[in-house]
Amino acid sequence: MCPSKATKDGQVYDAGPYLPRDGGLDAYRRAAARCRGCPLHESATRTVFGEGSESARIVLVGEQPGDQEDKRGEPFVGPAGRLLDRALEEAGVDRDEAYVTNAVKHFKFTVASGGKRRIHKAPDLREMSACRPWLEAELRLLRPDVVVALGATAGKALMGSSFRVTKDRGALLRMPGEDDGPYLVATLHPSAILRADKEDREAAYAGLVADLGVAAKALAESERGPGA
Repeated sequence: MCPSKATKDGQVYDAGPYLPRDGGLDAYRRAAARCRGCPLHESATRTVFGEGSESARIVLVGEQPGDQEDKRGEPFVGPAGRLLDRALEEAGVDRDEAYVTNAVKHFKFTVASGGKRRIHKAPDLREMSACRPWLEAELRLLRPDVVVALGATAGKALMGSSFRVTKDRGALLRMPGEDDGPYLVATLHPSAILRADKEDREAAYAGLVADLGVAAKALAESERGPGA
């Protein structure tokens, strides 16, 4: 993963000081609501922490909350979330037994001309690095068997800045430095499929389902155990 601290003009970007000393996911969720580890909190409506089963064996990591997620305070509740739910069902992954989160917990956006519509803007390395302690804490508390990186930002947050989804998507990898840690499968972010040209969208969606199928298979084999 990338370094947990980054600076610009002498300012430290780091969520680390806001993490609680102990407690479970609820304690971390409450603490994240007060996070000021980078400037993104200034424009966002609220922190959007991860949600799902505390016994989840699969964790799905996206980039950041979108407009609807920012307003509702829940991850993957907009159009991309609905597409992800459908793909998970087709791939054989029980959404109710998964945990969904984002590499960055605040919505980064620009305002369109007219001053009403908020347009997604990708987080930069400083913001990803600053928010990394929250993602690490979620993975440490959940101890999943499989992690799915949805898109390039999630892949880089989990595997380092040199990671390329286009190169490694659909492959069954191990998290860096963890030979017996969770498997990782990278794929496209659902929002990228929604933005694709109509003629390309069906193939892109089929690729997402196939990649999630790799994660589902790894999950099933992990449940059976080695040699089963």
